[in-house]
Amino acid sequence: MTHLLRSGFVAATGAALCLPLLAATTATAHEGHDDTPPPPPAGQFQKVTLNDRPGEPMDLAVLPDGDVLHTTRAGTIWHNDAQTGVNSIAGKIPVYLHDEEGLQSIALDPEYDGKSNKWIYLYYSPPLDTPADDPSTASINEGDAPENGTAADFEPYKGFLRVSKFRYSDGRVELGSEREVIDVPVDRGLCCHVGGDIVFDSAGNLILSTGDDTNPFQSDGFVPIDERADRNPAFDAQRTAANTNDLRGKILRITPRAGGGYTIPEGNLFAPGTAGTRPEIYSMGWRNPFRIEIDPDTDDLWVADYSPDARTANPDRGPAGHGKWAVVDEPGNYGWPYCATAELPYNDYDFETGTSGPKFDCAAPVNESPHNTGLRELPPVEQPEIWYTYGLSEEFPDLGTGGIGPMAGPAYQFDRRATTGKNPVAWPERYDDTPLFYEWTRDWVKGIHVDDGEVAAIEDVVPDIVTDNPVDMEFGPDGALYVLEYGDGYFAENPDAQLSRVDFVGPTGNHSPVPAIEAEPTAGKAPLTVSFSSDGTTDPDGDTRLRYAWDFDGNGTVDSRSPDPSHTYTRDGSYRATLTVTDRGGRRASADVDIVVGNQAPVVEFVTPVDGQAFAFGDTVAYEVTVSDDQQVDCSRVTVTYVLGHDTHGHPQTTTSGCTGSITTTVPEGHDPATEDLAAVFVAEYTDAGSEPALTDYAEVVLEPTG
Repeated sequence: MTHLLRSGFVAATGAALCLPLLAATTATAHEGHDDTPPPPPAGQFQKVTLNDRPGEPMDLAVLPDGDVLHTTRAGTIWHNDAQTGVNSIAGKIPVYLHDEEGLQSIALDPEYDGKSNKWIYLYYSPPLDTPADDPSTASINEGDAPENGTAADFEPYKGFLRVSKFRYSDGRVELGSEREVIDVPVDRGLCCHVGGDIVFDSAGNLILSTGDDTNPFQSDGFVPIDERADRNPAFDAQRTAANTNDLRGKILRITPRAGGGYTIPEGNLFAPGTAGTRPEIYSMGWRNPFRIEIDPDTDDLWVADYSPDARTANPDRGPAGHGKWAVVDEPGNYGWPYCATAELPYNDYDFETGTSGPKFDCAAPVNESPHNTGLRELPPVEQPEIWYTYGLSEEFPDLGTGGIGPMAGPAYQFDRRATTGKNPVAWPERYDDTPLFYEWTRDWVKGIHVDDGEVAAIEDVVPDIVTDNPVDMEFGPDGALYVLEYGDGYFAENPDAQLSRVDFVGPTGNHSPVPAIEAEPTAGKAPLTVSFSSDGTTDPDGDTRLRYAWDFDGNGTVDSRSPDPSHTYTRDGSYRATLTVTDRGGRRASADVDIVVGNQAPVVEFVTPVDGQAFAFGDTVAYEVTVSDDQQVDCSRVTVTYVLGHDTHGHPQTTTSGCTGSITTTVPEGHDPATEDLAAVFVAEYTDAGSEPALTDYAEVVLEPTG
């Protein structure tokens, strides 16, 4: 279901989904798993939708009481109440949004209890005074950093991402409570790899992954190591991932102070005071380690790193793109941009002359880039536990084929107490201590069994439960798996995005009902009388004695128990009306619909280009966007982002403003539009102003390359 708020019925279905499971591949018996039983048979897991309109979702955190906080890239922090099912906005933090920047990660303080400790951590892009596009200058996009120039030309685009801690209390993030912890530099105005993830170890150290902040699209799909003097340094990953004096392309390990800031724990890659190094660095040589997790028993890190785009190896440039999953149990160097693994080196390449040099030495890499501010001689490259490319992996055939978007997931911690009581949802002990590995592009979840440093088995986990571009997952205190799904879309909310929970119901357990909600009308002036309906609500177990509870204004109070009530809204505002359905066994699930009083949502549409329009990379594409609204439309509030679509994900290349304009599509070097799944995606967004609440709409068109 989309977020669009228009008159007429709006239905939200699928709040709980019961899907049969295929028999998963049995894990091979090995040390610690000698008596591994087969996986549960079909039908014993159930996916329950918690929020089907989560914005552009990025990261989640499950609270001790089962509530969930999750973030959007645009800076919204959503709260899902475990008891009432109500979804509400816990806070909005201002962020810079060019390219992939925004609100990236959320994590709970390791001592968080919601009482004496209420701290949460956010990793985000402060707005600063970075240049932005001026709609009045149609031929210039001031928000795009120049690709060539001088240091003075690049200086205005210097920025940073920040980790800060905030108090979270009574369903609200207190923005005024911010205590800044650490800033990570970034070169703004060019794509890509500025995401990050936060975990904590058993000693309370904060561990942060950071991307290499480097543009990969003018390197033929191999390594971006462009050292030309007039070139924007953002085309050289040696300045970041291979730089011992830079925080990007790293795993950082610090100890936060109570009042903000941090100290350096013992045991990082470089001792404090070592010339040409940053003592915060625990591990280096990462390209885009978007998701990391930690082994709660050993403090080992599970790190997944995204792949470059070359589909095939080139003896003069290097190997095909490889994704990685690694068990990081000590400080080290994982090779980027010199080596894909310890056994797969890239060639040195001169972007000035277009000639290839020798292979890099993975046993003793050397950083000779003029952009390097750190050590010249680097630690040897470590070998990951899993590495795979686009085709079928000889070493790991269970991973299949497709795009490469590896995500390191959590390991289930079985607690027998969570399996007792009424309607438990805890996963079985069979999955105890098995780290999950999930794939953004391939839409699967695997369990990884490691024995004495080697991958002993890879098995399917809930293979018939849909995980549509999973962007984060975490086990909750109830033993269920919470999943944030990005869906099939680009840098905006899309109909497939959702927050969900995967319950283990068992062979004779009671499934949650599947509520459906309809409302008519969904917008209008006060007083607004809305007719609600639960028509279409079902129960997988055939239970017909269902109980209905309606919360019309999202305050957590039941306003009606009728299956089909009506309600009159007398005050302007935006409301999420929630229906919670409970079966005879006490299982419940919720669905909701947005009701807007006093302001109708805008409707954004592309006049040009149109969906499916043919183009060639390098073309300048003119666009025209129309906005319909119940108030004066301000075209300066329209933004249009060009996204390079690649497989089922994308990378934003530029953002401009105005109802009309033109964008030159980036030529993706190293890609073959005839054989690869490439596209140009244009995303338009408009947020109205002048009345409360402000409302936003999006439109998206996908252009197909001619070759």
